[in-house]
Amino acid sequence: MPGIGDTFRILHVSTGNVCRSPITERLTRHFLADRLGDADGSGLIVESAGTWGHEGAPMEANAEAVLADFGADASGFVGRELLDEHVIMADLVLTATRDHRAQVISMGHSAGLRTFTLKEFTRLVRAIDPATLPPLEDGVVERARALVRAAAALRGWLLAPTAEADEVHDPYGAPLPFFRSIGDEIHQALDPVVTALTGVAART
Repeated sequence: MPGIGDTFRILHVSTGNVCRSPITERLTRHFLADRLGDADGSGLIVESAGTWGHEGAPMEANAEAVLADFGADASGFVGRELLDEHVIMADLVLTATRDHRAQVISMGHSAGLRTFTLKEFTRLVRAIDPATLPPLEDGVVERARALVRAAAALRGWLLAPTAEADEVHDPYGAPLPFFRSIGDEIHQALDPVVTALTGVAART
């Protein structure tokens, strides 16, 4: 069990906190549990919020359907507006778009080195040699902190091939097939991140 204060908080950020960031939050939790068995005991805390968050709102029904496709739990979700305290407490902020990233960084709190778009972070993580990260015996929290430091160091050297490459588009109001395509994008971006965090590949 992690000791007091021995935690690592991942914050997913989108606009309304009813579509993209809830999907990303709950998929991250689901994938961590799949890799670790007891994700609650790992010290990793996964949350989400929106830059124009629908405070107290439920997740969009189509977002719930996407999570059901992956076997992830959508229950009990409540939308939140992004607050200073969320950024202050986060060890890693993953945003849906570059605009969200800019908004988080503009809030201050030394957020620049720990705020990435989801796809940007995936690209950087893929370039990091897992052997350079602390072993799992040192704990997932230490490994996660090292991963963020390594990604931040690579950022200026490994640029996106296009501006669009770092974006996850907003499916709000779109039909279920578009939500599912966004869910697939998020899944593909999260998989290498969760593998790097945990040192455990997805079960086939």
